[in-house]
This record gives sequence, C-alpha cells and structure tokens, in this order.
Amino acid sequence: MNYKIICDEPGRLRVRMGKYAFTIDQGYGIEAHFMSHEALIRVEATSVNGGILIIYEPNCRAEMIALIEDLDRHNLPTSKALDINYKRELDDSFTRALAYRICGYYVKKLLPLPIRISLTLLEAIRFWKRGIVALKNKKLNVDVLDASAIFATVVQGHYRAASSIMTLLRISELLEDYTKKKARQTLTESLALNIDCVWTMQNGEPIYTPLSQIKVGDIVQVYAGTIIPIDGEVFSGEALVNEASMTGEPHGVRRSLGDSVFAGTVVEEGNLELKVRTLAENSRISNIVSLIDNSENLKASIQGKAESLADKIVPFSFIASALTLLLTRDITRATTVLTVDYSCAIKLTTPISIISAMQVAAKQQILIKGGRFLEDFANADTMVFDKTGTLTDACPHVAKVIPFGRRKRETVLKMAACLEEHFPHSVAKAVVRRAEIEKLNHREEHAEPEYIVAHGISSKFKDKLVLIGSWHFITEDEGVEITDEQMEIIKAEAEGYSTIYLAVDGKLAGMLCIDDPVRAEAREVLDKLRDSGIENIVMITGDSVPAAKAVSEELGITEYYAGVLPEGKADIIRRLRDEGRTVIMVGDGVNDSPALAQANVSVAMMDGSDIAKEVADISLMAENLDGLVTLRNLSKNVFKQIKHNYNATVSFNTALLLLGAGGLIRPTLSAALHNASTMMLCAMSMRQNIR
Repeated sequence: MNYKIICDEPGRLRVRMGKYAFTIDQGYGIEAHFMSHEALIRVEATSVNGGILIIYEPNCRAEMIALIEDLDRHNLPTSKALDINYKRELDDSFTRALAYRICGYYVKKLLPLPIRISLTLLEAIRFWKRGIVALKNKKLNVDVLDASAIFATVVQGHYRAASSIMTLLRISELLEDYTKKKARQTLTESLALNIDCVWTMQNGEPIYTPLSQIKVGDIVQVYAGTIIPIDGEVFSGEALVNEASMTGEPHGVRRSLGDSVFAGTVVEEGNLELKVRTLAENSRISNIVSLIDNSENLKASIQGKAESLADKIVPFSFIASALTLLLTRDITRATTVLTVDYSCAIKLTTPISIISAMQVAAKQQILIKGGRFLEDFANADTMVFDKTGTLTDACPHVAKVIPFGRRKRETVLKMAACLEEHFPHSVAKAVVRRAEIEKLNHREEHAEPEYIVAHGISSKFKDKLVLIGSWHFITEDEGVEITDEQMEIIKAEAEGYSTIYLAVDGKLAGMLCIDDPVRAEAREVLDKLRDSGIENIVMITGDSVPAAKAVSEELGITEYYAGVLPEGKADIIRRLRDEGRTVIMVGDGVNDSPALAQANVSVAMMDGSDIAKEVADISLMAENLDGLVTLRNLSKNVFKQIKHNYNATVSFNTALLLLGAGGLIRPTLSAALHNASTMMLCAMSMRQNIR
C-alpha cells in the first residue's frame, strides 16, 4: 500500500494511506496484526483518513516500516473491535458531541434573529415533549421542571437565556451518559472468562489444549469447581451446575446427557464431558451486556434514596416559584426560581460517585458487581478470613512427601499429582508443581476423579480405590485404618504443616506436608483494616487446631475456628450476622462458597476457584491482600463524597433560590450557575480517593 510518513520520532511513527484506504473492520485487523509484533507498544488505525499511529520500542523502526510495507491493499486483515477500540470510540464520540454542543451554541449567535429563535424553539420542543410525557404518567419530576423553566423563559421572549439553559442541560446529559457508558464498558470487560486452555479428549486421552484451537464438535472435560468455557451440550457425565451468571438463580441445576450448558456457568459437583456447540467468541456470555449500574437489586441503598429524594424535591421548586410570583408579581423572578433544581445534582452525583468508585476499583484490579456491595463494604464492622490461600501464601509448596508401607516417595507424589491436577485449589497446585519440579511426568492411568468438596478426591487407579484428602476424609469418612507406627510418624513429621493423605485400596500410602506460610503483607493489612473501623477479625479454617493457632498468633487474630467444614463456615457467618454484625467474608476455595454466599459482602481472591469467584460479590484480581485496604478506603471515601455533594447542593442552590427570588440574578445566570455547580460536583464525583 502507498503511504506517507506524517510523523517520525524515536519510538513514534504516524503514517497516512489516504481517505478510506481501509474499512473500520480492516483497521481493527491491522491493529491486531501489528500487535503480534513484540516490539510494538500501541497502535491506532483510523479508517476515516487512512492513518496509522504506531508506538514502539526504541531501535525497532525498521521492523515497523516492514510491517507497514507488508500490508496488501487487496488482502487486508479484518477483525472485530477489541475492548480498547470501544473505549477509544466512546472517548472520541463524547469529545465530538461536546464540541458540537459548544460550537453550535456560539455559531447560533452569529445567525439572524429569526433563525436563532426558530432553532431555539425547535430545540425546546424536545424538552417540552419529555415534560408532557412525565405529566401523562402522573410524574412531577425533573423533566417537568426543566420544561417549565424553558417555557417560562421563552414566553418572556428571553430566547438567548432559553438557549443557554438548554445547552447546559444537554452538556449535563452528555456527561452523565458518558460516565455511565465508561463504567458499563469496564464492567462488561469483567465478564470475560479469561480462560486460555481447557482439557479436551483426543484419541481417548485428556490433552491440555489452547482455547483458541477448540473447534465445534470437540469434546471438552470440565471438573468440579471449574468454570464452563464454552456453550455446548453434555456428552457424558452428570453434574450440579451453578447458572447464576445466566439466570441469577443461586442454586445449582442438575445437568446430564444431552442437556445444554453455557460458558460462564460453574460446575459445583460432578464432572462433565461437553460437546462444543459454539466457539468462545460467540458464546451466550459474550453476547450479554450486563448493565450492572442500572440493575435495581445491585444499586446502593443510598443511590435509591437519592433518586427518590430527587423526585420528591421537585414539587417544592414549583411551590417556591409560585410563592415568588405571588409575593413579587415578577414573572422573571419566578422563572429564575424554576431554574434552581435541587434534584438534578442529587440525582446525578450519587450514581456517578458510585460508578466512578467502581471504575477506580477496577483500575486497582478489584471487581465489584454492584454499588450495594461497595456500600456494605464501607459499613462493615466484621471481616472473616479463610486461612489457606487467603491469609496464607497463594503458592504453598510441598515440604515433605512421606511414603508408608513399601511405596516409594516418587510413586506417592506422582499419584497425588495425577489426582490433584484437575482441581483448582492452592494445595492441589502445590502438589502438581512439586511433581513438575521433580520431573515426575505421568500418563493418565486413573478413572474419572470425583471431587468431594472440602474433603478430598476419590478415583480408581489400576482397579484400586485411590483417595487423597484431609485426615477427616481419609480416616472418618472412608474408614482407612492408621497403625500405631504410622501415627507416631505422622505426629513427628506433621508438626507445623498442613497435611493431606493418600490411601490406596483402604490402606494409608503416604502423607504430604504442605508448607503454608503467612502472606508477607497479611499482618500490615489486618492492622490497617482495624484502623479503618473493622472491629472484629475472624479466621475460619478446615485445617488443624495447631496450624490455625500458629497463624492466628502470628497475625494477632483473637477469634478463630479450626477443623470447620463448609456448612460449618456458613453457620458461623449466619451466627455473626444474627448478632447484628455486618460481615465481609474473604475466601478462595470451593469449600468457601457456602460462607461467601451467607455474608453481607463476599470477596474472592485472585487465585480462588471459579465457583468462589462466581458466588463472590467482589473479586481481588491482584495477588495480595492490599486490595482490601484500598477498597475499604475507597468505599468510605465515596460515601463521604456523596454526603459532601448533598450538603453542597442544598447550600448552593438555596443561595441561588434566594438571590433569584430577591431579583438579584436573572434566569440565564441562575441556570448557568446551577448547571455549572452540578457539572462541577459531577466532575468531583468522578475523582475518587483510594487513600
């Protein structure tokens, strides 16, 4: 393709190929093609003028020029818009619309008077229609107030004032719409499944396959506690599937042969083989735009109160205007009072504050599913933590592998890794990682494993029953006998470690000691949370009492519960709430999901299981606990901001009302000051503090 270099600086290159040299989709394709080069930092292709902006690593100009020259006008790549494209288009659209409104206002002043009046009246019709619709629906709201103020101004022949009022109102609408769309885009991005590889059946064996290579008709394996990556139908197996992301229903649904399942749902119990029906980019979850900021059941209660209060205030504006007209006999003063609207700022700044806080949280790698959870997080007085993978390191490691009987250490570790590799838990990952480090590669020789939540795994290995899991699971649930000699070894070796046990054919085959150190930042985070007003910090774990005691003493936690099963964790959360506490639960595992569901606010860790993230109201996408402090500060600050906005709105608009009623300011100035103050408060609401 022919091109002209417009800008050529170190690390920055801008070329132009001519107007409409490529289409919008081809522009996206060019961007995707260029981004495959490791030296490229950012690229923007604009179809309107055929321009390409390239930001690249130093000393790589020749490679960038080569990429440009490789483009073939008759065979340009095409692609769909990426999230970054949508963001850029949204920003550009807002900038153009804002410039259009401002330029239009000043250009209109240069036109002859009759044309100015006609254009003003045409624009006013839009506002009057909205006011009439509201009245027809028996609502006396902001639309009626705006329509009345514009009508009164026009009746008096103040067309310039009417035009100014409408321009300010349109700019306010643009700002609100832009802010909400930005928040919606951020939240929509959070729906992405972020799955790179899946287990597929190929020639009778499970193979770890990149999702991008999956084809319609392939067979994909999904295990308990993991997210379903594609839309498909059950080819074999039976499982309980949590479909809350699709239906909002929190209870699992039984799915078996021939049933449809959808990407984004989570297998709670059981295992499935799925026949791929739709590729990931066309799955149902990819076609859902979840307008979280508009969902009534996810709005913060203060947002609902603000919206209700805003509409209730409107009649008082009419009463104040009528009283002014009655006492002063001056329609201009009465009109000035009409332009003062308490409800506008209250109604706009509250949701903008909350949505902006959610955006700031997203930038800090914290996903919040609704404003209600932000509010509850700010008001909470109790925080409950799971231990393993939450307060302790997300990457524990196997410190010891102790075989029993005649089994070799390597055999015990290999069998344990073979079972654990299918399940998303930090301890399971530690076992698999240890086997990889020791290069103990293995073939799949066991039957389909069954994951028993918070207990362990059961499978068949060469026709023998193989079990791996907790002491409770091995000894109490499955009745594996432990000899006195084995008991002595366990007591001597397990001190200070978390332990899991391997049993084969009813006999103890080995023990794995897991070193589960406390997170480096945990003590500091807990201290900061206490300083922020969290009065009670509680730890719950299924681990042994000695392990729980050691961690709680190291972190200064005075209230802890050890050896607790999943249903027991949920019971503790319920009891705390019954005591009148507002509870935040932080966890990472499948076994934490019942407790997460019972808390006022639930938080899932980055390395947590898919079901924990599905159930949780908030997800930390960073690898540490610092996000809890950030979110606590952010949530408290946003509600301080809302209170400040309310006080500022009442004070400033009351002053405007008194000045207008006293004839000291006219409608145009009143409207300008009112709308300027509203936009200023909106702008302030968009800047949230995380300190």
